[in-house]
Amino acid sequence: MSQSVTVRRNDNAEQVELTGTTTGLDLFGQDRSVVAMRLGNEVVDLQRELSPGDEVEPVLIDSPEGLSILRHSAGHVTAQALQSLHVDAKLGIGPPITDGFYYDFQTSPLTPEDLKAIEKKMGEIVKARQRFVRRAVSDDEARQELSNEPFKLELIEQKSSASDDDGSSVEVGSGELTIYDNVLRDGTVAWKDLCRGPHVPHTGYLGNGWALTRTSAAYWRGDQRNAGLQRVYGTAWPSKDELQAYRTRLEEAAKRDHRRLGTELDLFSFHEIIGSGLPLFHPRGGVIKRAMEDYVRARHIEEGFDYVGTPHIAKEELFYTSGHLPYYADGMFPPLLEDAERDDQGNLVKGGNAYRLKAMNCPMHNLIFSSRGRSYRELPLRFFEFGTVYRDEKSGVVQGLTRVRSITQDDSHSYCTKEQAPEEVRHLLRFVLSLLTDFGLTDVALEVSTRDEDGKKKDKFIGSDEQWAEATEILDAIAHESGLPVVADPGGAAYYGPKISIQAKDAIGRIWQMSTIQYDFNQPERFDLQYTASDGSHQRPVMIHSAKFGSIERFMGVLIEHYAGAFPAWLSPVQVTAIPVAAEFDEYLGGVVDQLRAQGVRVDFDTSDDRFGKKIRNATKDKAPFILIAGGDDRDAGSVSFRFRDGSQRNSVPADEAVRIIVDFIESRSNESPTAGE
Repeated sequence: MSQSVTVRRNDNAEQVELTGTTTGLDLFGQDRSVVAMRLGNEVVDLQRELSPGDEVEPVLIDSPEGLSILRHSAGHVTAQALQSLHVDAKLGIGPPITDGFYYDFQTSPLTPEDLKAIEKKMGEIVKARQRFVRRAVSDDEARQELSNEPFKLELIEQKSSASDDDGSSVEVGSGELTIYDNVLRDGTVAWKDLCRGPHVPHTGYLGNGWALTRTSAAYWRGDQRNAGLQRVYGTAWPSKDELQAYRTRLEEAAKRDHRRLGTELDLFSFHEIIGSGLPLFHPRGGVIKRAMEDYVRARHIEEGFDYVGTPHIAKEELFYTSGHLPYYADGMFPPLLEDAERDDQGNLVKGGNAYRLKAMNCPMHNLIFSSRGRSYRELPLRFFEFGTVYRDEKSGVVQGLTRVRSITQDDSHSYCTKEQAPEEVRHLLRFVLSLLTDFGLTDVALEVSTRDEDGKKKDKFIGSDEQWAEATEILDAIAHESGLPVVADPGGAAYYGPKISIQAKDAIGRIWQMSTIQYDFNQPERFDLQYTASDGSHQRPVMIHSAKFGSIERFMGVLIEHYAGAFPAWLSPVQVTAIPVAAEFDEYLGGVVDQLRAQGVRVDFDTSDDRFGKKIRNATKDKAPFILIAGGDDRDAGSVSFRFRDGSQRNSVPADEAVRIIVDFIESRSNESPTAGE
């Protein structure tokens, strides 16, 4: 038998002879860019001992898996530091998250001074180069060692219910339990935690690329019925430069925050008397929303869709028929009762018919399809509507326009034969990509979400293995033939079928999930949808869901941040701000404004008593793409002057030419800002 292991790096394979006990540290320990290794299909610690015939691959610190390992290790260091300062603190859960990590504790409320002290102690732990040492333990051993940690004891008892949703899967799973010891150079254990790992070899790998960022209140396992906790957030990167780059991105993201810009630009607001996640669109925000709706409505008609409309509520029975109840019950608002009788205190005395606010449009579209007989000659049949649906999002996840409770979807459903399904998916993908391009989101990738195959979540998916295999093969093949990057998302499918999600990168590199295309072999059966085939038989259609914006509210929020509020001229709520140098030029500039408005241009004519300089500052703050100025020389010459967002100017432009420049630029639908050179 071979006494060697195979080391794979990219496409190269190297045979390495084993000499005694060989671990990943023997292979990669001199390379600090390697934080773990892939052994078969499992990512493991570098301390893991290797056996003859093993195949291993290094996990680099800047890879997605490597960053998660680095951040999870930083979470352990955070917990160790906090418990050394707050000895009565009890450990919760500490998973890696996007761009960082958090750890929950049961302790007194933490202050900014506490955070500084924890960071100082973390620095000492990092410099100590404490080793992360993995130990497999029995359930009884784990209970004994962690007898003073009530939340860890609960995880041990309920390890089969560990979930990615609340982060508990990083601690326990259905298999063996493991504890990670933080070991000092003299061999003594400084601290330990229940954890599945893997971790970096020692704390020194964190270097100086980490920081704590904030604290917040939390609930044990995310359930407000459980104990209240304190959450410490942090971030970790391979180097100090990358940490600083991340901080710079955060600063830029804060400047682009759509919630702040929504207030500054007077686009939308929320009011506590209405409720969280229920936006009010102001006139300027309404302009953007209308422009988006007008655009996508026209595009759907061009792409062969029929516009339909459905009510906001329906009898609960409809959603049992569709399968959304009970599968999607947590995402729907509680039932409304028609003809219910209540006493003077509002208590229910006698119930009536149960209705639900709709959380999706598809069940009603199915009823439109089945309202009369359908022929194969009509297929593919495409229905589209702007349907506002309602999701009972938890208050903790509602965030501006990007996570709301009232969601206006450009929702469509295609009904086609099985043979037509692949081409219909291609048609929808082309449509989606062209729409994103038109709005300036051109850096995109595709994510193919499939059902969970390992049994943890398999029960949430319905349909036969053959149906899932066929639908998944179609979506996966079409995604790859697009030529775009494709990412797998095992377990992320809707309960009724796989889907393609389009991931778009914004101007500062953040990735947003946008449009979706979902294959559904479930609802046609539940609603007994049929069409008459060419041979006269009744056949079952395939149903394909597609949302191009996804949510108009979310899409608008993304656009606000992508453009930092400086919308393309065609989409901008105010396209031109007209400013006379003094009141005596109001009449002259007003004539130019009338010409622009006659051409459908959205003009804000500032004839206020503010001084000229303040008017310019206000217009700049409002991010109008064109600022039009007129003074004495302009009036005498029949001209105007331009000022653009980038600060450039163009003076003494004949008024008729200025109108043409503005109208032509808007009609070009360019997503670039105009400048003096154009």
